[in-house]
Amino acid sequence: MKKVPQKISWADYNSGSAWDEIIETPGKPRAAAVKLAQQLSALSERQLQSRQNAAARAIVEMGITFTVYSEGQNIDRAWPFDIIPRTLAADEWRNTEAGLKQRLRALNCFIDDVYHDRRIVADGIFPRDVLETSANYLPACQGANPPLGVWANICGSDLVRDAKGTIYVLEDNLRVPSGVSYMLENRIVTKQVFPELFADSKISPVDDYPSELFDMLASLSPRAGDEPEVVVLTPGIYNSAYFEHAYLAQRMGTELVEGSDLVVRDDKVYMRTIDGLTQVDVIYTRVNAEYLDPDAFRADSQLGVRGLLRAWRAGNVALANAPGTGVADDKVVYAYVPDMIRYYLEQEPILPNVPTYLCSDPKQLDYVLGHLDELVVKPANESGGYGMLVGPHATPAERESFRDRLRSDPRNYVAQPTLMLSTVPTMVDGQLEARHVDLRPFILQGKSLYVTPGGLTRVALRRGSLVVNSSQGGGSKDTWVLEN
Repeated sequence: MKKVPQKISWADYNSGSAWDEIIETPGKPRAAAVKLAQQLSALSERQLQSRQNAAARAIVEMGITFTVYSEGQNIDRAWPFDIIPRTLAADEWRNTEAGLKQRLRALNCFIDDVYHDRRIVADGIFPRDVLETSANYLPACQGANPPLGVWANICGSDLVRDAKGTIYVLEDNLRVPSGVSYMLENRIVTKQVFPELFADSKISPVDDYPSELFDMLASLSPRAGDEPEVVVLTPGIYNSAYFEHAYLAQRMGTELVEGSDLVVRDDKVYMRTIDGLTQVDVIYTRVNAEYLDPDAFRADSQLGVRGLLRAWRAGNVALANAPGTGVADDKVVYAYVPDMIRYYLEQEPILPNVPTYLCSDPKQLDYVLGHLDELVVKPANESGGYGMLVGPHATPAERESFRDRLRSDPRNYVAQPTLMLSTVPTMVDGQLEARHVDLRPFILQGKSLYVTPGGLTRVALRRGSLVVNSSQGGGSKDTWVLEN
């Protein structure tokens, strides 16, 4: 007799002590996820695995890749994706969206201030020594005035939820935030494998992001009244985010260029074309600031454009994000963002920071050294999950090695409690299991502010892991903002 596949039973699903984004208690979905849970429970795990396999094939066929660096080689891999979406209630999201807008406004006030009057330092709100020891403060940008006074036009802030359900801002990515193309492709793939889930659910759309991005970039153009020439500047095909650079340029209908495609003449930037030189008004820079102009920053850079900073300071071209933005993309500076909101906006922060210990403070350093087995320790300017210590999961030898690093360079490290990140049901070897997630929404600031509804949910695919970065074995999910 043929065995009938068993349907999904949410009563058997276990997220442990974590807050699960879909299931509130065994057998009971959260209000925003009721319809999703009902639709999924009509399927068996075998049927879900079949759709997971279909998603994997679609990703390969669509050429959705990311690049990892291993043993001196660049390796392209298919984007790791899980088909079970993460849901967020629309009323909760509206508050989160307001908090993200508030945060970026304050960060842009801070960047503009430290490159001009430094009122926040003079008034004793932000320590002078933290600014003077910042690896990302660029003296060449002192006194510059980007369009609209906005330095960080594109921000990706990482959000996490703890075991009690509180949403925290984990960090702000302001230099060259990546991942939005995967957010867009995740939605496309999910619609392909689960078309029935979209039939009668009120899911906020995300596919307007490229047009929102283009409109924001175009609003920065120094040439009023003309159709602006916007380009995306990439380091080239060997960059880990090259797929995204090409994807966004194609979706916006703009040229994708490398530094060698541009030239500065009379403090204006031109693009080389088969018809001659065309003036460029706005550059969406996906090149780290220190490589943008060998005359102003790293003299050995082969990625930038000689004279670009001069053209930017003259107001003849807009750069997004502006060079110098990285001064706020520092995990030590992160600890002061709530104070920035109070100082510049005269408001209380809507979204809290994760409690943070500054290792540059002797008393806080002593506490960190005595509690390394409980804390996550992060370097101030690394990304992608590199260079950090997850204390509870580290070996005694790894913790001892970090003690030496903390004592030798305390300014470069912060520590935070090890949060029990929220979970989402995830397909693992043909079964649904809870896996930890974070969320990266994308915020745009030009003449107005825009936040993607939801964002890129990243998921730690290894059991018990809290590291969600794709370069460290993580994957991603579609993110739904749903009316209850």
